[in-house]
Amino acid sequence: MNPRLELLEPYPFAKLRELFAGTTPAQQREIKLSVGEPQHAAPAFVIEEIAANLQRVTNYPLTAGMPPLREAIAAWLQRRFKLAAVDADTQVIPVNGTREALFAFAQTVVRPGQDALVMCPNPFYQIYEGAALLAGATPHFLNCTADNGFAPDFDGVTEQTWRDTQLLYLCSPGNPTGAVLTLEQLQYLIQMADRYDFIIASDECYSEIYLDEDSPPPGLLEACAKLGNHDYRNCVVFHSLSKRSNLPGLRSGFVAGDAELLQQFLLYRTYHGCAMPIHHQLGSIAAWRDEQHVQENRKAYHEKFAAVTRVLAGKLKFDMPDAGFYLWPETPQSDERFSQALYAEENVVVLPGRYLAREANGINPGANRVRMALVPSAQDCIEAAERIAHFIQHH
Repeated sequence: MNPRLELLEPYPFAKLRELFAGTTPAQQREIKLSVGEPQHAAPAFVIEEIAANLQRVTNYPLTAGMPPLREAIAAWLQRRFKLAAVDADTQVIPVNGTREALFAFAQTVVRPGQDALVMCPNPFYQIYEGAALLAGATPHFLNCTADNGFAPDFDGVTEQTWRDTQLLYLCSPGNPTGAVLTLEQLQYLIQMADRYDFIIASDECYSEIYLDEDSPPPGLLEACAKLGNHDYRNCVVFHSLSKRSNLPGLRSGFVAGDAELLQQFLLYRTYHGCAMPIHHQLGSIAAWRDEQHVQENRKAYHEKFAAVTRVLAGKLKFDMPDAGFYLWPETPQSDERFSQALYAEENVVVLPGRYLAREANGINPGANRVRMALVPSAQDCIEAAERIAHFIQHH
């Protein structure tokens, strides 16, 4: 067996099941805020497009995807991030959701070795850590705390660490913090990547869920373009229809950016065997071409945030996220104890923040926080907030 498998930690939800083992929940209906699975209705026109093309299961799909899909993605990137050009043939690859692509990308670009580092935010999406370990590198965690606006602590990175870094994972908007990196921060990182010759992989799957319609989160390719880096050297972005279009089960996303990197990534994927089914590609084309359903989706999240934060104001301490659909509040006791007791007394499930982070520089930046995903219906989110408020008042 691959000995590096022994380095992998249990997934956060496995830890949560272990925490809850032997705990009897309250008799009320369970409301689950622990999993970031969108539960708004999927766009009907996408489902219709998929259904109308089910006969395409008789055809092998191309690993590189259909040209019309790559063209739809390139056009969306140009509209959304005001890019002068994206080459659909060389700078875009459709993927089966960002999760598998984020993992596979590290296997493509990392040169394994004792000094190989992969940097990522802390807390983080656990795929970054697993991808680094199985690629033969060591994860290096950058703490995201309230003191630095929940952005990774880039100022604390030593020159030797920059030199040893081969891959930097970014997540903006952040999971679970909701923090958005500014254009200036992104441009600084691009300049560091040029100076120290590492690759930036920017996970932007929450980029289309934001609270201010006039301030969409900036993207890595946008930052490249503003620096005059129109070939996006050393930079790739990952986007998905899961959050943007409420299609988590479609497993549809893309990677875009540096054509030389993507050429090697396509080679890896050709052997890996990850081509997206054709009927999924056709449904994805329809989704990337439409913005109305995305605007309606944002409005629904905005209304839930407004209602839930009204209920929890003064009960829990939290900062409003810049984007995404998570609240990241502090807990008045241990995050594990808080989550377990809330489950037992109110049957509301939240995720202890320590499960999403690792100890670095003497702290676990997820400790004494919980992640609340406002993905259920507005009614359920409000009821969950009321139960949480009731729980806090009794403790």
